[in-house]
Amino acid sequence: MKNVVAIVLGGGRGTRLMPLTSYRSKPAVPLAGKYRLIDIPISNCINSGVNHVYVLTQFLSVSLHQHIRGTYRFDAFSGGFVEILAAQQTIDSEEDALKDWYQGTADAVRKNMRYFLQEGFDYVLILSGDQLYRMDFAKMMADHERSGADVTIAAKPVSRAEASSLGIMRVDDSGRVVGFIEKPKTQAELADVAMDPAWIDAHGVESHGRDCLASMGIYLFSRQTLLDALEKTNYQDFGREVFPASIRSRKVQVHLFDGYWEDIGTIKSFFEANLQMAKPDPPFSLSSARSPIYTRARFLPPTRCDDAIIKSSLVADGCVIEPGARIENSIVGLRCRIGRDSVIRNTVLMGADYYETPGDIQRNTAAGIPRIGIGGGTIIEGAIVDKNCRIGENVRIVNDGGHQEHEVCEECMIHDGILVVPKHAVLPTGWRLES
Repeated sequence: MKNVVAIVLGGGRGTRLMPLTSYRSKPAVPLAGKYRLIDIPISNCINSGVNHVYVLTQFLSVSLHQHIRGTYRFDAFSGGFVEILAAQQTIDSEEDALKDWYQGTADAVRKNMRYFLQEGFDYVLILSGDQLYRMDFAKMMADHERSGADVTIAAKPVSRAEASSLGIMRVDDSGRVVGFIEKPKTQAELADVAMDPAWIDAHGVESHGRDCLASMGIYLFSRQTLLDALEKTNYQDFGREVFPASIRSRKVQVHLFDGYWEDIGTIKSFFEANLQMAKPDPPFSLSSARSPIYTRARFLPPTRCDDAIIKSSLVADGCVIEPGARIENSIVGLRCRIGRDSVIRNTVLMGADYYETPGDIQRNTAAGIPRIGIGGGTIIEGAIVDKNCRIGENVRIVNDGGHQEHEVCEECMIHDGILVVPKHAVLPTGWRLES
């Protein structure tokens, strides 16, 4: 895998994840209390022996830079690196500033070709920065070389009911992709791409009756194939243009995968994926001896709990949970302070970036500003609370009134039916969502 370079696509503005992406790029969004979304693809690369990684981004990339710089450092003997390539102005486009911005996933790769191909890599692995999964890319490489493919794409078997929201491929008996339909809606379209479940079973994956192969948006290109696809065309997007065109003109092979895979593209998918990881038997486990998820090493004290009740939850380092607090099916992020007799249920708390000093606490208290964290007697249910929020005592963050999608109040937003308290928000003592 030394001759493979990975490119992680950082995505666009992340509007469907607002307000979590108001202050940070999508790959920098916190995950499971102590990680960030970008840790997933990079960890998969490291565990697969791929230690040359570029991350392409253009929106709000400061926190992403800080995280990567403080996390992924390779020794001088490995020659590995994880580097960010942000959109930048060039001589060719200085007369039109809009040309400097990435116009799509393929355009982002095209504008940075000189960086990741100058090392003489033979293969290019294209990954998304907002997916949750665990995959050994060495197995994908083995399929690529064994089949003599120009492009290999990871595919997951899905049922016809799931197929309408995904890109579905049709493959021949050799595993070569011969057709592709984006989000098939009609029975005729589904019939055109449906596979024989027995073929899936025969290739080492139990179909359980599933007869559609969904694109996971994970591509492995041979070097010259990618060069031809980007330099000889003006394609802007991999999924909509480069991949379908490659099916027509190149040998595109499928790599079957049947582990957990989730696209974290919306508030709902983000919320549900986090809470699933808090279950006693999660579909995606963070604890793996062979394939760990890496993140920034922090020198934080152990979490302290004092006469609290915690059920089906993940609690990160450096937290203080006071007597009488009750936490159920929730994520509790770094440095989180939860006051006495508070109730946290079906909620994602992202925690804090820093501890307040005694002097800060005294000054803020005198000014009527709550401490960072959750005040005593507060009830939070079915919500996402971003970092560094100051929530006073006896606050109620519950959507009791059935408020509708995207309805916005001064202190919080509602997306996909989920209350979201933005980063740095201040909710004073006694606050509640008006009915």
